[in-house]
Amino acid sequence: MGLNKSTGNMYDFITHTWNTVKGKCPHNCSYCYVKRWGNQPELHFDEKELKTDLGSGNFIFVGSSCDMWAQDIPALWILETLRHCGKFEYNKYLFQTKNPANIRRILVYQSTVCVTIETNRWYADIMRNSPPIWQRIYHTQRLRHSPMITIEPIIDFDLKEFVKMIKECAPFQVNIGADSGHNHLPEPPKDKILQLIEKLNKFTDVKQKSNLKRLL
Repeated sequence: MGLNKSTGNMYDFITHTWNTVKGKCPHNCSYCYVKRWGNQPELHFDEKELKTDLGSGNFIFVGSSCDMWAQDIPALWILETLRHCGKFEYNKYLFQTKNPANIRRILVYQSTVCVTIETNRWYADIMRNSPPIWQRIYHTQRLRHSPMITIEPIIDFDLKEFVKMIKECAPFQVNIGADSGHNHLPEPPKDKILQLIEKLNKFTDVKQKSNLKRLL
């Protein structure tokens, strides 16, 4: 597929997406947008993508269709991906994961590290094989640089506990988005979301994604 221009409900600063790790994401979250595309092939590394010209001056979301930092992803796949990114010195990269424990072990450069934290609660039927929320928080707190956090899709939460968790991660930015796939998730009410935004704005930059308007 090569380098793809960013479309749909993507971050507004992202210009392109690029994926080397493809197939069924090990996390198997119930709301995963990739599932809309039908049955996915088994997890694999697409070596043809290492011939992709990543260009110059781009901000590329690497691993947008499968969490390339999941526990079951071979380290070699990640290293080959990062090595190719390093050939294009004028680009920036976004690496997003629900498994910051893995991203801590591997040096990333010219990059923004983002951790998905949908709520402070654990919903087993929704999150399935994803690392527990407490584990994500623990390792996010120990990243080398201030991370970005994405609360998407936002799922009902406990306000005081959730704000405390996020603050302890010291994010430079928090993105908040809603479920775009009509997956019947337990979503928080409008007033609760507005309180969350107000409290987060006291210590970080909050960006509301366009799909959040549905809940506000």
